[in-house]
Amino acid sequence: MKGRYFLDTNIFIYSFDLSNSAKQQKANQLIKAALVENKGCISYQVIQEFINVATRKFVAPLSILDCHRYVDSVLYPLCQIFTSIDLYHQALDLMQRWQYSFYDALILAAALQADCTVLYSEDLRHNQSIKSLTILNPFL
Repeated sequence: MKGRYFLDTNIFIYSFDLSNSAKQQKANQLIKAALVENKGCISYQVIQEFINVATRKFVAPLSILDCHRYVDSVLYPLCQIFTSIDLYHQALDLMQRWQYSFYDALILAAALQADCTVLYSEDLRHNQSIKSLTILNPFL
Protein backbone atom coordinates (compact mmCIF):
# COMPACT_ATOMS: atom_id res chain seq x y z
CA MET A 1 0.00 0.00 0.00
CA LYS A 2 1.41 3.35 -1.04
CA GLY A 3 1.12 6.38 1.21
CA ARG A 4 -0.66 6.73 4.52
CA TYR A 5 -4.11 5.25 4.98
CA PHE A 6 -6.91 5.56 7.50
CA LEU A 7 -8.97 2.66 8.84
CA ASP A 8 -12.62 3.31 9.66
CA THR A 9 -14.27 1.68 12.67
CA ASN A 10 -15.96 -1.03 10.60
CA ILE A 11 -12.57 -2.53 9.76
CA PHE A 12 -11.94 -3.26 13.45
CA ILE A 13 -15.47 -4.52 14.02
CA TYR A 14 -15.22 -6.98 11.12
CA SER A 15 -11.94 -8.29 12.53
CA PHE A 16 -14.08 -9.86 15.29
CA ASP A 17 -16.93 -11.04 13.03
CA LEU A 18 -16.93 -14.81 13.06
CA SER A 19 -20.03 -14.91 10.83
CA ASN A 20 -18.21 -13.49 7.80
CA SER A 21 -14.78 -15.08 7.41
CA ALA A 22 -13.92 -13.21 4.19
CA LYS A 23 -14.49 -9.80 5.77
CA GLN A 24 -12.80 -10.91 8.98
CA GLN A 25 -9.71 -12.05 7.08
CA LYS A 26 -9.50 -8.84 5.01
CA ALA A 27 -9.97 -6.69 8.12
CA ASN A 28 -7.25 -8.55 9.97
CA GLN A 29 -4.89 -8.14 7.00
CA LEU A 30 -5.47 -4.38 6.94
CA ILE A 31 -4.96 -4.03 10.70
CA LYS A 32 -1.81 -6.14 10.71
CA ALA A 33 -0.37 -4.18 7.77
CA ALA A 34 -1.21 -0.89 9.49
CA LEU A 35 0.65 -1.95 12.62
CA VAL A 36 3.67 -3.44 10.80
CA GLU A 37 4.13 -0.84 8.04
CA ASN A 38 3.48 2.17 10.27
CA LYS A 39 1.42 3.75 7.46
CA GLY A 40 -2.08 3.08 8.77
CA CYS A 41 -3.81 5.26 11.31
CA ILE A 42 -7.05 6.00 13.10
CA SER A 43 -8.54 8.78 15.23
CA TYR A 44 -9.88 8.98 18.75
CA GLN A 45 -13.38 8.57 17.27
CA VAL A 46 -12.57 5.10 15.94
CA ILE A 47 -11.50 4.04 19.43
CA GLN A 48 -14.72 5.37 20.95
CA GLU A 49 -16.96 3.75 18.35
CA PHE A 50 -15.13 0.43 18.56
CA ILE A 51 -15.38 0.23 22.36
CA ASN A 52 -19.09 1.06 22.23
CA VAL A 53 -19.80 -1.69 19.70
CA ALA A 54 -17.40 -4.24 21.20
CA THR A 55 -18.83 -3.99 24.70
CA ARG A 56 -22.50 -3.64 23.80
CA LYS A 57 -23.27 -5.08 20.37
CA PHE A 58 -20.93 -8.00 19.69
CA VAL A 59 -22.60 -11.42 19.88
CA ALA A 60 -20.06 -12.16 22.61
CA PRO A 61 -19.20 -8.69 23.97
CA LEU A 62 -15.61 -8.00 24.92
CA SER A 63 -14.89 -7.74 28.62
CA ILE A 64 -13.54 -4.48 29.96
CA LEU A 65 -10.16 -6.18 30.48
CA ASP A 66 -10.12 -7.41 26.86
CA CYS A 67 -11.02 -3.89 25.68
CA HIS A 68 -8.14 -2.46 27.70
CA ARG A 69 -5.78 -4.95 26.07
CA TYR A 70 -7.08 -4.27 22.53
CA VAL A 71 -6.90 -0.52 23.00
CA ASP A 72 -3.32 -0.76 24.30
CA SER A 73 -2.03 -3.23 21.70
CA VAL A 74 -3.92 -2.27 18.54
CA LEU A 75 -5.95 0.92 18.65
CA TYR A 76 -3.73 3.30 20.59
CA PRO A 77 -0.60 2.52 18.54
CA LEU A 78 -2.56 3.48 15.40
CA CYS A 79 -4.22 6.59 16.85
CA GLN A 80 -2.79 9.72 15.23
CA ILE A 81 -5.64 12.23 15.41
CA PHE A 82 -7.25 13.58 18.56
CA THR A 83 -10.12 16.02 18.93
CA SER A 84 -9.50 19.70 18.26
CA ILE A 85 -11.43 22.77 17.25
CA ASP A 86 -9.76 22.61 13.82
CA LEU A 87 -11.00 19.04 13.36
CA TYR A 88 -14.57 20.13 14.14
CA HIS A 89 -14.40 23.07 11.73
CA GLN A 90 -13.01 20.88 8.96
CA ALA A 91 -15.70 18.26 9.62
CA LEU A 92 -18.42 20.90 9.42
CA ASP A 93 -17.04 22.13 6.10
CA LEU A 94 -16.86 18.57 4.74
CA MET A 95 -20.37 17.89 6.01
CA GLN A 96 -21.72 20.86 4.12
CA ARG A 97 -19.73 20.34 0.92
CA TRP A 98 -20.03 16.55 0.58
CA GLN A 99 -23.38 15.92 2.33
CA TYR A 100 -22.06 13.40 4.85
CA SER A 101 -23.33 13.07 8.42
CA PHE A 102 -21.30 14.90 11.05
CA TYR A 103 -19.73 11.68 12.37
CA ASP A 104 -18.75 10.51 8.89
CA ALA A 105 -17.35 13.98 8.20
CA LEU A 106 -15.25 13.70 11.38
CA ILE A 107 -13.71 10.48 10.00
CA LEU A 108 -13.00 12.22 6.70
CA ALA A 109 -11.48 15.24 8.46
CA ALA A 110 -9.29 13.00 10.60
CA ALA A 111 -8.03 11.10 7.55
CA LEU A 112 -7.23 14.38 5.81
CA GLN A 113 -5.48 15.80 8.88
CA ALA A 114 -3.36 12.65 9.07
CA ASP A 115 -2.28 13.24 5.44
CA CYS A 116 -3.78 9.95 4.32
CA THR A 117 -4.35 9.28 0.64
CA VAL A 118 -6.77 6.39 1.25
CA LEU A 119 -9.64 5.89 3.69
CA TYR A 120 -10.72 2.27 4.02
CA SER A 121 -14.41 2.14 4.89
CA GLU A 122 -17.43 0.08 4.01
CA ASP A 123 -19.78 2.86 5.09
CA LEU A 124 -18.72 5.72 2.81
CA ARG A 125 -18.93 6.17 -0.97
CA HIS A 126 -16.51 3.76 -2.65
CA ASN A 127 -14.02 5.40 -5.03
CA GLN A 128 -15.07 8.93 -4.09
CA SER A 129 -12.23 11.43 -3.98
CA ILE A 130 -12.35 14.23 -1.43
CA LYS A 131 -9.42 16.59 -1.76
CA SER A 132 -6.31 14.34 -1.63
CA LEU A 133 -8.23 11.39 -0.14
CA THR A 134 -9.81 8.43 -1.93
CA ILE A 135 -12.41 6.30 -0.16
CA LEU A 136 -12.09 2.58 -0.81
CA ASN A 137 -14.33 -0.24 0.33
CA PRO A 138 -11.87 -3.09 0.96
CA PHE A 139 -14.68 -5.67 1.10
CA LEU A 140 -15.85 -5.33 -2.52
